[in-house]
Amino acid sequence: MHLPTSLALLLLTFLTTALPAATEPEAQWGNSPTRNNVSSARGIPIEWNIGRIDPKTHEWDKKSAKNVRWVARLGTQTYGTPIVAGNRVFCATNNGAGYLKKFPAKVDLGCLLCFDRRSGKFLWQHSVPKHSAGDAVDWEQQGICSSPLVQGDRLWLVTNRGEVVCLDTKGNSDAPGESRVVWRFDMMRQLGVVPHNMSSCSVTAAGDLLLVNTSNGTDGSRRGAVPAPKAPSFIALDKTSGKLVWSDASPGENLLHGQWSSPAFTVLGGVPQAVFAGGDGWVYSFEATRGADRKPKLLWKFDCNPKDSLWEGDGMGERANLIAAPVIADGRVFVVTGHDPEFGEANGRIWCINPTRRGDVSPTLVVDRQGKPVPPRRLSAVDSAAGEKVRPNPNSAAVWQYTGHDANADGQLDFEETMHRSLGMVAVKDNLLFVGDLTGLVHCLDARSGKPHWTYDMMAAVWGSPLIVEDRVYLGDEDGDVAVFALSPQHKLLAENNLGTAVYTAPVAAGSTLFISTRTHLFAIATDSAENRDGDMK
Repeated sequence: MHLPTSLALLLLTFLTTALPAATEPEAQWGNSPTRNNVSSARGIPIEWNIGRIDPKTHEWDKKSAKNVRWVARLGTQTYGTPIVAGNRVFCATNNGAGYLKKFPAKVDLGCLLCFDRRSGKFLWQHSVPKHSAGDAVDWEQQGICSSPLVQGDRLWLVTNRGEVVCLDTKGNSDAPGESRVVWRFDMMRQLGVVPHNMSSCSVTAAGDLLLVNTSNGTDGSRRGAVPAPKAPSFIALDKTSGKLVWSDASPGENLLHGQWSSPAFTVLGGVPQAVFAGGDGWVYSFEATRGADRKPKLLWKFDCNPKDSLWEGDGMGERANLIAAPVIADGRVFVVTGHDPEFGEANGRIWCINPTRRGDVSPTLVVDRQGKPVPPRRLSAVDSAAGEKVRPNPNSAAVWQYTGHDANADGQLDFEETMHRSLGMVAVKDNLLFVGDLTGLVHCLDARSGKPHWTYDMMAAVWGSPLIVEDRVYLGDEDGDVAVFALSPQHKLLAENNLGTAVYTAPVAAGSTLFISTRTHLFAIATDSAENRDGDMK
């Protein structure tokens, strides 16, 4: 089969100019724009012991540790997954460590910290004052809750003030220990965005386009009014200049609560696709090009909630939000439903979506008495009293969904058999899909069919996402335990290692070292034999 010459030239141009050059690899949350957290690292330890850390001075006794290269102090609350690029490690947190004399620890800031990769030495800090709107948009002591994208000597990050900033990775030579801002785009001021509680998007790039979820949300009341329904939820910025390229406000008044997901990107079906999870429970895919009139071309959209599901202000209804980023693997898009963790535990689902279809590709449609499609609604999609009905969608892109598995065939889903809401995204390798849910259950499924292989109870909430390295899977929990599983359809727990306090992030592997951030510390974990490997910095 041969592509038409014009299409072939278009794709060749995009792949050679829009995608990052091989000499400038990307470093970002989820390891790549697809967000599938699978690493090519080698020689990562299965077991370690962090040794003794003085709770007052935070001094670390290396002699009491095993397979730990270094430990660095973070703030008091850390939700940023560390990003490793070249000889630096970047991690978002709050100002609890007080690295800069001008900003002692008592000053509440959002911070991005930069450390030396080999030694863990503090290099510089990007400091962001709290927003004057207070907890409504910038929650106390939470700091920066996103992870940066790094390419070459540039870094892009969403701050706690709803800004997108581009920083110099080398820091500020004129002010040692501080950052140098290349450009700043204030989404609240320039777009009218009103985040709920916090801004939390880990950006990615499609060539020279920077893809961003704006975190536009509700006012936090039980009724959940949307202060800025016309403000965009999804935007693309010029990566070099920071200028707005396009924006989309599709969720509009149907936003359920907060909007804290992150976008994914790859070429699917021969088309560059920017995939966003919306705060209305829908997944949207746009053509990842510059578009026209600052409007992107919508390729497809998918409703992850049953049409008859209800939204309740306390989060106990079946209608769910999307917190985890979409993951693209093996030509499919995987999405898991979630919620604000303050809403507690409830049932969730995993969707596998075929991204080559176009239009409304939801599993079902709502039609009125005349059989005409009904526009989406916030609280419930269907009004049966008005004669509306739910019908199968002949254009559905649903490959499979997973809500649980009645393993003991008793006609109901027990706790261990149920998929619950998740904050973390899935990871896929060798046709095996792994995800942890908010109750602490780890699920292993067949990625092609959705058939379950096994579940395991971590006995503590899982907020983060799994990392797959070689033939192992790493996943942390709120008790500070990091479980290591075999990459296998049979359940094999290889180790559980405690890091002293909660792990809300995903592990990251680079070279022969594993990097994990807890609430308060950043750990570089490696065997002694890996200490001086030349390949560890590549």
